[in-house]
Amino acid sequence: MLTKEWQQYKSGTDIRGVACEGVPGETVNLTDEAVTKMTKGFALWLADHEKKDVCNLTVAVGHDPRLSAERLRADVVNALTSCGVHVLDCGLSSTPAMFMITQDMECDGTVQLTASHHPWNRNGLKFFTREGGLDGKDIEAILLHAQNGDEPPAGKGTVEPVNYMKQYCARLRDLIRKSVNAEDYDHPLKGFHIVVDAGNGAGGFYANDVLAPLGADISGSQFLEPDGRFPNHIPNPENETAMKSVCEAVVKAKADLGVIFDTDVDRGGAVDTKGEEINRNRLVAIASAIALENCPGGTIVTDSITSSGLKEYIEKTLGGKHHRFKRGYRNVINEALRLNAEGVECPLAIETSGHAAMRENYFLDDGAYLVTKIIIKAAQLRAQGKTLEDLLAPLREPVEAIELRFPIKKEDFRAAGEAVISELTKYAAAQDGWTIAPDNYEGIRVSFDKAHGDGWFLLRLSVHDPIMPLNVESDTVGGVKTILKELSGFLNGCSDSLDLAPLEKAL
Repeated sequence: MLTKEWQQYKSGTDIRGVACEGVPGETVNLTDEAVTKMTKGFALWLADHEKKDVCNLTVAVGHDPRLSAERLRADVVNALTSCGVHVLDCGLSSTPAMFMITQDMECDGTVQLTASHHPWNRNGLKFFTREGGLDGKDIEAILLHAQNGDEPPAGKGTVEPVNYMKQYCARLRDLIRKSVNAEDYDHPLKGFHIVVDAGNGAGGFYANDVLAPLGADISGSQFLEPDGRFPNHIPNPENETAMKSVCEAVVKAKADLGVIFDTDVDRGGAVDTKGEEINRNRLVAIASAIALENCPGGTIVTDSITSSGLKEYIEKTLGGKHHRFKRGYRNVINEALRLNAEGVECPLAIETSGHAAMRENYFLDDGAYLVTKIIIKAAQLRAQGKTLEDLLAPLREPVEAIELRFPIKKEDFRAAGEAVISELTKYAAAQDGWTIAPDNYEGIRVSFDKAHGDGWFLLRLSVHDPIMPLNVESDTVGGVKTILKELSGFLNGCSDSLDLAPLEKAL
């Protein structure tokens, strides 16, 4: 069993920690020693997984632009070569590219140094094999090796510099050419004006190396240069400031479309020509429309906080099936894999956060692939005299929506949160106008009739943190406040377990 010292590094299916000094109260725990032990733990795990000796492994190493990237890269490369591993040193790379290299080159596994959208002082290790990203139990096994001081036999590995991003970009360009099949085949995006916002993360390549060579006008694109301080805004399609920035950039440039990535490009978002977000439910809707084109009647797996209008859009407008599952990108991906294994046609697993994994792309959550598919669809629609907005027109969106996040006061936060959900389930069953959703897989989701708020709420435990997020939507002006008032009758009795300040502020 992992001790508290090593458990602190486990963040779902990644390893994460503090890698730089400079934030008060945050002490560096991703030390050279810890990263070296983790890397050797991965080498042992991978050798067992591949049924090879460690000295016969080939491992690719990449990183996002964080300030700690070079230090941690050196730790990882040195640890791997010290036990005989052949290292493909990929330099600045997107996380999805660090999976794709396992498909295109002789490569047993990869290490990507990233902390996604987390603050500049954080970093982490993300691992892939040819089968995809590791699961939580695999991360525990790697950390257990590190905790126990397990080491492979000493060896003398080698390092080979590889510019795999060049090959990755060529693949995306080829996909656009073939899919659009324009009269000017090599320039299918000629006449298209697309603004790219990379947030100073790893995604600047998309403007310069994917879109521009295909004829797209990328003027007005911003924050393409990698900068681990992220001086302009957090690279995160869920961040309000980031989305406001790219929306304004699209309007200012009078562009046809805008795209935005998180730091390591495993998530993406888009903006229409009016400067309105194609994000969350709208992003899921477009991705679903694209995925179901070649899989009529297929099942779309989403996270738990998607709207009622989205379910109608997928099932009534698109003719598919909507399977609302748990938050967490590995959760939705693994559920899609499970459904396909059981014979259920499932072409897409997607979170409202922007993590989107398509069956045609190895169920890899790849923000660049997602926006590429959106751009292709926009180009195809333009040839028909239509736009993405036309595609989204039937989507019924909520009139009001809010998310409140309640900190859990108790040390055993998971048990406390589960107790709140259990009691709320009993409470909800006895309330007039409340209907508990029968197809919910996490927390509790309740729908309200018109007399009681005309909407729904979902209360759940955060995937990783001592937080209970509450999502509320309504199809009526003032409906969210009505639902919150009805729910406060229960929540006010939970003040020993939850910090209810967000509710008080909302009311």
